Amino acid sequence: MPHSSDNPLSSPFNLSAIEARVLGTLMEKARTVPDSYPLSLNTLMLGCNQKSSREPFMNLTEAEIATALDTLIPLHLVRESPGSRVARYEHNFQRGVGVPEQSAVLLGLLMLRGPQTAGELRLNAERWYRFADISSVEGFLEELQDRPNEKGGPLVIKLARAPGAREQRWTHLLCGMVDEQALLHDGATLASVAGSAGLGNRVTALEAELAELRRTVQLLCTELGVSPPGQT
Repeated sequence: MPHSSDNPLSSPFNLSAIEARVLGTLMEKARTVPDSYPLSLNTLMLGCNQKSSREPFMNLTEAEIATALDTLIPLHLVRESPGSRVARYEHNFQRGVGVPEQSAVLLGLLMLRGPQTAGELRLNAERWYRFADISSVEGFLEELQDRPNEKGGPLVIKLARAPGAREQRWTHLLCGMVDEQALLHDGATLASVAGSAGLGNRVTALEAELAELRRTVQLLCTELGVSPPGQT
């Protein structure tokens, strides 16, 4: 059952939106592009500013990301990787927060993509971790929602069903206070848009994601001093 309250909800964490984006991006790239991980500041910026798989879209500068890292490192959520000529960064989320891998995956997706249903989370987690079924996703979400106070309290909340939506969505509490009514309004808007969207929107999103991947490969090849695939 979802928590119901007229007051905003909070958690022991109070990350900014930028800090959550930086942390979520490091968590994503550790699983999806392990060969190029840890990430340089430039590559991390590209990942944070992707137009695909991000909600909301951000256009962060290296300076903003560096400031976020300066906050996340003392919290033991991110660390600088030793032994590299260029500074590179990796997340320390599971140990820093004290959650298993499956829970970390769900929290990372919620930080990057905003509120989602259990079904959406299972689908979006495919490149991170393969959950056996939706009930498995729901089980880990419920554990995060029922997290006892001695371990830091809840890290997610199940929102009430938005008007026009078929399923309830979950959202994380890592950024502190949550305005549940505003999220419900956003959910109703998204449900309306999703209901009228067609195949063309999905194709456009896939094309954008492919373009982002190509740019990332180009940058990585430049940093490594090798030619991109297909070039001599």
